Amino acid sequence: MSGLLGRLGSWCARHGKAVLALWVAVAVLLTAGSLLFPGPVNNDVAIPGTDAQRAHDLMREGFGPGYDTGGTVQMVLYSPDGPLTVQSRKNAVQRAMDEIRALPNVTEVQTPYRTGGLASSLQIGLITVKLQGHDTDKVAEISRQVSDAAAPVRAAGIEAVPAVASTPADKEIKTGTSEIIGVLCALLVLLFAFGTVVAAMIPIFTALVSIATGLGLISLLGHLVDVPKQASIMATMIGLGVGIDYALFLLSRHRGLLASGVPVHEAVRRVVASSGGAVVFAGGTVIIALSALMLAGFPMLQTLGWITGISVVCAVVTAVTLVPALLGLLGHRVNALRLPFAGGRKGGHGASGWSALGTWVARRPWRVLALSVVILGALTAPALGMKLGTLDDGYAEKGTDARRAYELLEAGFGPGFNGPLIVVASLDVKVPDPESEPAVLKELKRKVTAVDGVAHVADPVLNDAGTAVLVQAIPDYGPGDPRALDVVEGVRAIRLDGAELHVGGQVAGMADANARMAERTPIVMAVVVALSAVLLLLAFRSPVVAIKAAVMNLVSLGAAFGALSLVFSFGLGSALVGMDPPVGVDDSFLTAVFFTVPIDSYIPLMLFAVLFGLSMDYEVFLLTAVRQAYLRHGDNRRAVAEGLGSTGRVITSAALIMVAVFVAFIAYPDPMVKIFGVGLAVAVAVDATVIRGLLVPSTMALLGRLNWWCPRWLDRILPNLSVEGHDEEEETPAEEPRGRLVGAGLR
Repeated sequence: MSGLLGRLGSWCARHGKAVLALWVAVAVLLTAGSLLFPGPVNNDVAIPGTDAQRAHDLMREGFGPGYDTGGTVQMVLYSPDGPLTVQSRKNAVQRAMDEIRALPNVTEVQTPYRTGGLASSLQIGLITVKLQGHDTDKVAEISRQVSDAAAPVRAAGIEAVPAVASTPADKEIKTGTSEIIGVLCALLVLLFAFGTVVAAMIPIFTALVSIATGLGLISLLGHLVDVPKQASIMATMIGLGVGIDYALFLLSRHRGLLASGVPVHEAVRRVVASSGGAVVFAGGTVIIALSALMLAGFPMLQTLGWITGISVVCAVVTAVTLVPALLGLLGHRVNALRLPFAGGRKGGHGASGWSALGTWVARRPWRVLALSVVILGALTAPALGMKLGTLDDGYAEKGTDARRAYELLEAGFGPGFNGPLIVVASLDVKVPDPESEPAVLKELKRKVTAVDGVAHVADPVLNDAGTAVLVQAIPDYGPGDPRALDVVEGVRAIRLDGAELHVGGQVAGMADANARMAERTPIVMAVVVALSAVLLLLAFRSPVVAIKAAVMNLVSLGAAFGALSLVFSFGLGSALVGMDPPVGVDDSFLTAVFFTVPIDSYIPLMLFAVLFGLSMDYEVFLLTAVRQAYLRHGDNRRAVAEGLGSTGRVITSAALIMVAVFVAFIAYPDPMVKIFGVGLAVAVAVDATVIRGLLVPSTMALLGRLNWWCPRWLDRILPNLSVEGHDEEEETPAEEPRGRLVGAGLR
């Protein structure tokens, strides 16, 4: 692989203008295409084979899109100056309803003055608009038109807030300020790391080209597949971090070769042949980890995984093609515009501090190991208290329509109104007269009403064919309350002669998601760990190194989950990351600063896949440096110290950049993005400091020759895969110690 990459890098360096022009053209065309023909987003959380999905399908088949939550738009009305029943306000509401009826695709407008449409205070009401068909694009557009048509009620002093909880397809998470902050922070780190403006701009430029290409592809893919609304933000977070890091690794090595007198094009060839292989391997592990989400049994999570992987592919490809092209074009001007008091030693190798740390760790491995275990144990312990739940609109940013509508509905109709249960029953015997009220309907309502935690049950609705019945049940608890899941199980436990019950709705879907995640998470984790260990085994030809690396990655994940639990499940700092207190809490200082936030059940699994892949980046670069040093002189502890010393600066700079990018995204108003930002930032910080700086070197020093031991039978069957090829500038390797300590994979 190193030979092929070396030839690719050399070609790109010699044809730098053509490669640069091609990448810029691709990025511009894809960006323009995504702006002119933006693909729709759809956060469909359907999980095939679950009870909630069967309820949804039965409702669609038996009652049509008019009863489907995807075919309705709701408008919440609030009259702060008095009841909505005052005639002048009723007239304003009627005028607004008339304007809404005139909108295209509207089939029915239900008045707030119907039974159940007004709150007991008479100040909060609900207009329900039923739409024709199930086109999510139309739902998004109609919701905006409905809001505009509510002008008459606003003129009468009535607040009108659209509540489009029925479909999340109208809200794509937009990118902007956080990316700018992340890029600026990364640029600052790069300026201090390299000490020259030109060198610092290369990773930034290549990352921006990579992100523009990836986001353009993702947007256009929205015309072919259902793209989750989180796709663009996740792709940007991961793509920006790895894109800058991969370019940083290559550039750091290139400047070192230039400083030692190697010609420009030869330096580029060596860099891409050696460090380029590590980049490809590191990116491949991220993609493999994300691809394992295909086994999660959760379509949205599956799509989110492989779409996020597109940004990683773009980062790898730009690193091994665009970066060499820029280096070939710039030549020695890569060190132009030098800044005073920055950049350390010429060539970017100021690693004396890390060398001293490596020597210190190698001399005291047991003490360092004990210290690392204590620190990581303390960071991981809170993960045992992680609380999963539904991250509903009650945690949305204050001032948004989603948050305001949630608050009004809870105040007027109770917390469970924001998460109703949809009970759908298929009847064994067709009801001949839809106008009649057979006993099975009365019995269904009675049994649902009797379930503990059910606040209200609407009258059953029989479909026109007389083959299915629908009942809406309002729980006592909001969708984010764990007790709402118990209500779902209680309703599902109902047995009714002559009917088969299924329960749908947001809370029921969350209950099914929790069950599916609990079932599939061990499988996904086992596959990711096993495949990553196999790749490391192929690369380093050492079972000990492969197993140890997989365990180390799991340790950093534990620290990330511990941080998530502290901030969100225990509430120690939820306000510090910009979360607003949930609906219904008092306004005291303590509750404004310390309040718990549920973590959606799919987030830990998504974080696991992303973080496991990202953690492998630093593991690969550290291990390759240690291995090359070991091959030169055969002294394991000295190799550990030299490996940490040679990679410490670049790994630290890369980690600082990635942490800066992830922390910048914590400023995003979306709670899900905040959770991801906290988890990713903490994991990378811990991984690059405690794990790679203390734990990995100490364990490698203690294992000694076992680090590179490989059974003869295994060595014979393993293919010869090189992560970082042997360069001409490397010294002749020392004679291998006896005992079959194989290093062919790195030669």
